[in-house]
This record gives sequence, C-alpha cells and structure tokens, in this order.
Amino acid sequence: MTPLRFASRGLYVITDGPRANLLDLAEQALAGGARMLQYRDKTGDAQRRLAEAKALQRACAAHGVPLIVNDDIALAAASGAAGVHLGEDDGDVAAARAALGNDAIVGVSCYDSLQRAREAAQAGADYIAFGAFFPSPTKPNARRATPELLRQSATLGVPRVAIGGITPDNAATLIEAGADLLAVISAVFGAADVRAAAQRFADLYPPHRAMP
Repeated sequence: MTPLRFASRGLYVITDGPRANLLDLAEQALAGGARMLQYRDKTGDAQRRLAEAKALQRACAAHGVPLIVNDDIALAAASGAAGVHLGEDDGDVAAARAALGNDAIVGVSCYDSLQRAREAAQAGADYIAFGAFFPSPTKPNARRATPELLRQSATLGVPRVAIGGITPDNAATLIEAGADLLAVISAVFGAADVRAAAQRFADLYPPHRAMP
C-alpha cells in the first residue's frame, strides 16, 4: 500500500466509468485541483478494472493525491491504491486494515446516519461520508442527508465528506456546515471542461497555510 495521507479539505472526485477516456479525464481533474480521487466501477471486468486502477494510481502519485478504490478491498491491494471506500455491504474497517495495512486510508459511507458515523469513527475510519444532500444523477434513489448532520458529527474527530448532487452553486451551505471534502462525480466528469470544473470546486476552499 502507498503510505500517502490525504488532504483534510478540498475536492474529492469520483470516477464514473467505464469510459474510454477515463484516464485523460482523471488527469484533468487532478490538474484542476482535486485532492483525492476514487475509482468507482461496478462492472465485472476484473482485468480492465485492475489495469485502470493501476493507471490511475500512477497518475495520482504524480500529483501527490491518494487513489481510493470504491467497495473493493482486493482491488485496492492489487493496484497499490492508497485505500478503500466502504459502503454498508462492503466489509468493515477492521477487514480493510487487515488486508491493506495500518497506513491505508479507509473511508466509510454513513448515508443519513449519525450512529453509523459514530461507529465508523470508533472503528478507526479515516473519514466518514454523508449524503445524498441533493438529488443525484448517479444515485437518484439515494437516502437524503441534511447539513445539520454535518454539524452534529463535528465532535467525532474525523474528516467529513459530503456527497450527492453537489455543484459549485450549492456547495457553500455544506462547507459552512462542516464538510471537509466535497465528493463529486457528475459535476466534474460530466462537465464539458473537466479541469475547469474541478478548479471551481477547489476554489471553494481557501489555500492551505502552514503553521508558523
């Protein structure tokens, strides 16, 4: 595994493959300022998925950005990704740590549940994700979360990711409520200019300044 820590704030892009230009668009998103990238592909083509994950890992490493694999601990290990993102049916944090090591980044989808977020944080998750906050073209029937959930989870001590129908125009309320990272699929990978779209999200967060 790659011992690469992730940015505490910024844009977290999620791919929408399979698509022929996946790597090119991912490179554009990284150039636009994405701070994390998740490889999400629900197809069963194991050979292609491994090749794509390895290519994305190389691209992410060149930008100093962690690659996270969606829902597949084995693929994360095989591709050398920085970590894995787990949904409610994809195993637990302990299983991911056992397979990927203590340096792996393990994120957990918590949907609209503060209790699930609390349990994930206690289990050692590196970040927790809530959503969908807005109607999502990727998951139109997703459970809906509210900005209040971001505020309530502030005491859990782990970065909070907001996902679901987020655009540069509606993201401000989520950042104000405490979203450390904005996870975006369609508003970046569905844009005519992927790099510019990523930059718009990246610009919502002020530049990081080192402590004196």
